Amino acid sequence: MRKLKFFMIGLIPGLLLVFFILNKKGASCSGYLPNSRVIAETLSKKPVYTAAFSREMAAENITEKFLKDSIITAGKIDFDKSNAQKKPCPNYTLLYPAKSPRYEVEFEKCQDDATFTSLKKLH
Repeated sequence: MRKLKFFMIGLIPGLLLVFFILNKKGASCSGYLPNSRVIAETLSKKPVYTAAFSREMAAENITEKFLKDSIITAGKIDFDKSNAQKKPCPNYTLLYPAKSPRYEVEFEKCQDDATFTSLKKLH
């Protein structure tokens, strides 16, 4: 019991110290999940839009800014519909918003660019 008490006396202030230091630097652990990694990598690539994707964007009045800032950033990758192991360019299906999705975006994430192939309105 005495060892546990000393352990807790050191552990709690240590955790608080680490939490405040990392929080001040803006670090977070949320970027390590597969969904977050795919989205971050996709946003770092040069976007390429197929003709069909561009037509759907125009039909739905979706701008590139809205696509990047809202749909991709706040979307959720559906790994059941995606082929993340495909070589050389894995393809993914993204649903936006995560809860009760209205749009489905399909894209391929290659080494240098992300090719957006399909945009579907779900409701």
